[in-house]
Amino acid sequence: MTEARIETELPPPLPEGGLRIIPLGGLGAIGRNMTVFEYNGKLLVVDCGVLFPDVEQPGVDLILPDFAPILDRLDDVQAIVLTHGHEDHIGAVPYLLAHKPDIPLVGSEFTLALVEAKLAERRIQPYTLTVREGGREQLGPFECEFFAVNHSIPDALAVALRTPAGLVLHTGDFKMDQLPLDGRITDLAGFARLGAEGVDLLLSDSTNAEIPGFVTPEREIGPVLDSIFAKARGRIIVASFASHVHRVQQVFDSAVEHGRKVALIGRSMVRNMGIARDLGLLNIPPGLVVGLDEATSMPPDQIVLMSTGSQGEPMSALGRMASGDHRHITIAPGDTVVLASSLVPGNETSVYRVINRLARAGAVVVHKDVAKVHVSGHAPAGELLYLLNIVRPSNLMPVHGEWRHLRAHARLGVESGVAADRVVLCEDGDVVDLVEGRASLVGHVKSRYVYVDGLAVGDVSESLLTERRILGDGGFIAATVVVDSVTGKVVGGPTVSAKGFSEDPEAFSPVVPLITEALNRAASDGITDPHQLQQIVRRTVGRWVNDAYRRRPMIVPNVVEV
Repeated sequence: MTEARIETELPPPLPEGGLRIIPLGGLGAIGRNMTVFEYNGKLLVVDCGVLFPDVEQPGVDLILPDFAPILDRLDDVQAIVLTHGHEDHIGAVPYLLAHKPDIPLVGSEFTLALVEAKLAERRIQPYTLTVREGGREQLGPFECEFFAVNHSIPDALAVALRTPAGLVLHTGDFKMDQLPLDGRITDLAGFARLGAEGVDLLLSDSTNAEIPGFVTPEREIGPVLDSIFAKARGRIIVASFASHVHRVQQVFDSAVEHGRKVALIGRSMVRNMGIARDLGLLNIPPGLVVGLDEATSMPPDQIVLMSTGSQGEPMSALGRMASGDHRHITIAPGDTVVLASSLVPGNETSVYRVINRLARAGAVVVHKDVAKVHVSGHAPAGELLYLLNIVRPSNLMPVHGEWRHLRAHARLGVESGVAADRVVLCEDGDVVDLVEGRASLVGHVKSRYVYVDGLAVGDVSESLLTERRILGDGGFIAATVVVDSVTGKVVGGPTVSAKGFSEDPEAFSPVVPLITEALNRAASDGITDPHQLQQIVRRTVGRWVNDAYRRRPMIVPNVVEV
């Protein structure tokens, strides 16, 4: 099994007739999916998504792939192929097109509609090419064939790339629901045909590789929602991904069955369901959907609120309801809240915080741990093995998952008959070359996290995040002292103030004489440089805080010369 190395040299030139694969996101974390393919000097990008931050990235709004390896080669990019419309696959498209707006976008009708709505907010009018399952497109040297796959969003596609270097199948996100709500099953016959042709490299979704068995059909969720609706006596609030059209349809169907109206809450929910309705993917009976103003004036037992915020996002509609900050909706006893989604790894703490806040406000909270109100959109181990057996790839590269998922998928590959030395385990930035039918790790390019903080893109560094974590964990202490510019002796202060450390105004009295003593001793030794004096202040305060409180706050010394 070929594994990524901690330090890998820059890759050599791509051998003539070889295909290069560079994952710039999606490996080691759930999100930020982006893979670059290179053949004969031309590039093809598959997906371009975002990763949502966790508690270790305070103040960050989004995390992007690092575009640096291709920024000076954007003229070589033939297209960006989008497998489906989830944010972890399309969310970074506006940031890449900000560098070159005319890169063609290729995807299904619904996927491109979602992307175009995002780009319209930034006044970017993209060139798009709509494709369907069963279709083929020649994008530079890449012949792309598209296959229907079942996922938790309509119109998802897998893509097969044909070049003289070989045949590569990228599954995108998929599962094998045999009874999908829209009747659109994963094209196993097409995958088997590729297997008979000979798949040289399979890049496959690894998210549920640790989970045994096969996926539960989406149809089993409808009766569960019906039973919840039948028991509810007050308002029903259902939180889901804003792109899960099938789940929203099930909520609509249950609302009709139980005589309730539905209000959509959250900008992305309203936008996406409008797009789905216009494309015929969502059936909304006349009079079912009402505005929020009307919903808030209706009797509680006649309304359903369809909301965003199933992942505990603090600024989402449900997050603001849970914290009491929503302008129109206050959670009250008698409310039933349904979290109709699975937990994205890393979001567990946020979700359970929201659940507890809702319960404290008196709501009955139904989530996947207590009722089958959601099934995953990703293939578990049984389905991954099924795919491996019908595709029979010569080489396997697990993608889309944390390290535990990638390793589990690699083991499945070996169990299914892929040679251990043909299973390539990678991390973001690794460079894999497919040459003469063998995929091998040949180098590494820089692939850092690029943080979006407000309107700033890439201005937040790891060191700045470290400072923010220190501020959040230990607080802030500022120590100001005035010294004689000639002798270095203290002539004013020191004064010590703090934020997020202690509310006792006398807490820092003991450290003041220690600072004065340390500076005067330095002056006696002839030290008058302000920077050196600042370091002395920082060390003195730091030692005292550690001894007295066993804490490590941020310490900002300020030495003023007169």
